[in-house]
Amino acid sequence: MADLTTEFLGIKSPNPFWLASAPPTDKEYNVRRAFEAGWGGVVWKTLGAEGPPVVNVNGPRYGAIYGADRRLLGLNNIELITDRPLQTNLDEITRVKKDYPDRAIIVSIMVPCEEEAWKDILPRVEATGADGIELNFGCPHGMAERGMGSAVGQVPEYITMVTEWCKKYYSKPVIVKLTPNITDIRKPAQAAFKGNADAVSLINTINSITSVDLDLLAPQPTIDGKGTHGGYCGPAVKPIALNMVAEIARDPETHGKPISAIGGITTWRDAAEFMVMGAGNVQVCTAAMTYGFKIVQEMISGLSQWMDEKGYASTSEFVGAGVPNVTDWQYLNLNYITKARIDQDACIKCGRCYAACEDTSHQAISMSADRVFEVQDDECVACNLCVDVCPVENCITMIELQPGEIDKRTQKVVQPEYANWTTHPNNPAAQAAE
Repeated sequence: MADLTTEFLGIKSPNPFWLASAPPTDKEYNVRRAFEAGWGGVVWKTLGAEGPPVVNVNGPRYGAIYGADRRLLGLNNIELITDRPLQTNLDEITRVKKDYPDRAIIVSIMVPCEEEAWKDILPRVEATGADGIELNFGCPHGMAERGMGSAVGQVPEYITMVTEWCKKYYSKPVIVKLTPNITDIRKPAQAAFKGNADAVSLINTINSITSVDLDLLAPQPTIDGKGTHGGYCGPAVKPIALNMVAEIARDPETHGKPISAIGGITTWRDAAEFMVMGAGNVQVCTAAMTYGFKIVQEMISGLSQWMDEKGYASTSEFVGAGVPNVTDWQYLNLNYITKARIDQDACIKCGRCYAACEDTSHQAISMSADRVFEVQDDECVACNLCVDVCPVENCITMIELQPGEIDKRTQKVVQPEYANWTTHPNNPAAQAAE
């Protein structure tokens, strides 16, 4: 079987699946249960400086978005960093690391943007024996209003400055957790590595209000008639996270730098996609909160089976393998031609493809009197909408046609947009020649 042992920043763990800094990693009891279930590592829920205690609300802390089958698609949370005493957390981290030396333990930290605050907490964290720290520059609610979290992560100069402090007072790996609540994710990533960060992790939660109570006329979750914005996570944020990871992985200034991916990872396939896009490992939260810690066992078996099928002996063999295939729109080959095909044996005659194409797309699907649906190649622009709305998997597929080829169904010659890709205006080689 494939070896899932992962080495990230010199930190070894039995698999690439870590629990993200969040409620599931708030205390010793949870983390021990996680390790017994099979998780390769955890990022301990964010610690703060000693001083006035952090006080969480005593009401609902989560809002939810559901699919039609009530499958949880996203969570909005208004919970703050740990409200447990700093020393209590440090003592627990020390005990757990001693008992699980083969598992990765990273400590998330958020303290005021003052050098003395970091100078004070870092030696105490290092004394626990934890493998590294993660700087929480992403939390968009509660702490941001206090000048921490995303308030730091949105200012590249602050990221560099604080990271430099941490590298000055801490000898182990420093991971910078980035906020997605920013226009260009590459800038904070560049700033982190400018400050000599060992890696970045992303994404933290997205600023959001998931729903409004139409009786109270207040955002949910509602606390005594009032609501606030929170951090959105779960399967719904995966496309945003995947793009941001890929952007950092392919940016010339950060290409090849270590990335820990976070954002909607629910299955082994999600994890593999992030790793192919440049992540050395993945962090999971919402999936564990939805299904429990043992979901990692499905992730482990699924990733291992896929690696065996593909011939990968270790995760390092496919990390970043897909990054060269991520490009800008202007470099896409406009001579690549596909057409939709409907498998009449698999078709259940629901008509979704026809309605979507006729009303909102290119009127490229015909419907007969007995509800037989067929693609009209002359009108089909290969937009793929019919594939996406069809409820039957693989009933509608896209087939590739070569320029000059005779379409066997229509008996017409496939006409390319440009006769020669080498002179195509989108071709980088053609642009260079000019």
